[in-house]
Amino acid sequence: MGCCSSKGRDSPASRIERWRSTGIVALRDSKLKAIPSEVFGLDKSVRTLDVTHNRIVEIPMEISRLINMQRLILADNVIERLPTNLGKLQSVKVLILDGNRITLLPDELGLLIRLERLSVSGNLLNCLPETIGSLRNLLLLNVSNNKLSSLPESIGSCFSMEELQANDNSIGELPPSICSLVHLKSLLLDNNNLQQVPENLLRDCKALQNISLHENPISMDQFQQMDGFQEFEARRKMKFDKQIDSNVMMSSKGLDEGLDL
Repeated sequence: MGCCSSKGRDSPASRIERWRSTGIVALRDSKLKAIPSEVFGLDKSVRTLDVTHNRIVEIPMEISRLINMQRLILADNVIERLPTNLGKLQSVKVLILDGNRITLLPDELGLLIRLERLSVSGNLLNCLPETIGSLRNLLLLNVSNNKLSSLPESIGSCFSMEELQANDNSIGELPPSICSLVHLKSLLLDNNNLQQVPENLLRDCKALQNISLHENPISMDQFQQMDGFQEFEARRKMKFDKQIDSNVMMSSKGLDEGLDL
């Protein structure tokens, strides 16, 4: 009976019923080359689709049928492009695309107005669409380890952003509009080509606590002479003191003091 019961649980019908009842389609490490067609038949039932670490090349247009999906996790596949009807996924709050072969994000990305977390690290992006500025609820943007030489001016319209990760690119300058990100707490730009940052960055980004600029041409002296440095330094120290007071777990690198040049 135990054997038969196990087979019943693993049958295609029971799997679909489980997806429908939980709203979670979890297919990590399943050696897939495509998303199973039966997933799209679930329509409004799917809240999370996770196909991390497969061999998926293409995301079919049918994905637009999953109109209630909130989390779309496509990391560690071989995806080269995203469907142009991506913007129909109006409920998506988390979109993870790390470790693929994406060269271009479609303009329709800007239609995902509820998006809070967007991570596209480890791809082949040369630029970001100007429409990214429409993502007014975006809290985290991770574009590390791509081929970016700049960030779009429109990024200053992502008013809710708290963390921007853009390590390991070829960014030569930051758009002045980045100073409009008044909720920005963490700015990570290691291994780029920055010789300076916008002169009002520290003065205008009053929530900023953590900046990392390892392996950039910018000097510590330049940074310390910026308007608003003393206030930034006070916030940085306060954050560090709170970490100590809370007895946070330390990584192998120790506590993050919030300023690396």
